[in-house]
Amino acid sequence: MERMTLAAHALHALLWLLGRLPLRALHAFGATLGWFACRAGRGTARITRRNLALAFPELDPGARESLARTSLRATGQALAETCRFWTRPAPDNLALVCESQGAELLDAAQRAGRGVIIAAPHLGHWELLNQWLAARAPIAIVYRPPRQAWLEALLRRARGHEGVTQVRAEAAGVRQLFRTLKDGGTVGILPDQQPKRGDGEFAPFFGVDAFTMTLLPRLAHKTGATVLFGWAERLPKSAGFRVRITAAPAGIADADALRATAALNAGVEACVRIAPEQYQWGYKRYSMRPAGAPKRY
Repeated sequence: MERMTLAAHALHALLWLLGRLPLRALHAFGATLGWFACRAGRGTARITRRNLALAFPELDPGARESLARTSLRATGQALAETCRFWTRPAPDNLALVCESQGAELLDAAQRAGRGVIIAAPHLGHWELLNQWLAARAPIAIVYRPPRQAWLEALLRRARGHEGVTQVRAEAAGVRQLFRTLKDGGTVGILPDQQPKRGDGEFAPFFGVDAFTMTLLPRLAHKTGATVLFGWAERLPKSAGFRVRITAAPAGIADADALRATAALNAGVEACVRIAPEQYQWGYKRYSMRPAGAPKRY
């Protein structure tokens, strides 16, 4: 692992300074970023509008545009919150968690000793969720290493909170995940990242085929671990966050990859429908297509 470069240290210092702002100020800053992105109509804004058109065809154009604007503001707020969550001690961040729902499901699964997989969609703020989970029991979180080594060093520093083990999404890392679950530990995975060719199956996500990871269902099938969904919901008026833990749909650990990935996407979709404006719609979730299918972007 390479050390952080001078540029990485400078970026971390900037994040640190922004992270000292009160949550309300961070939200105002982030919402302003989202407003500018919406006005520009390019990049993230264009992808957001396209994804919402695919996922919510039943909405009239005006309602979808309203959701797009709200979503872009929330995306900006999530970006601003990251400055805090990456640079402040976990206890300071966890003071923002006002309530939790479904924590008893997590407690029961961890007591059972068969291992727990937390599927954490790009919804609300997953960095805060990681810290909340690690405060209850050690957790191994999976990450896809960026191409730049200096950026990976920055990410590892930012996410290096007590109780968190960071595992690269590669062969050696997968073996480590199996060992963690076999020992009754907890693993956290972002289930809605598009995998590489050969590491997924096409399954419906909001009614549209999306190339979906098979890693999480495979881990659940081979280890017998309990799968739960979790996310940290942003409360109105900068009041803090609500952590939600829910059970996974039936079939998520099925040996049939098609049935398992369909259940995985159904679980993500159920979470997103609670607060669709807090989902990261600016990600090209449908960029990989079945053979012969038209492009989505």
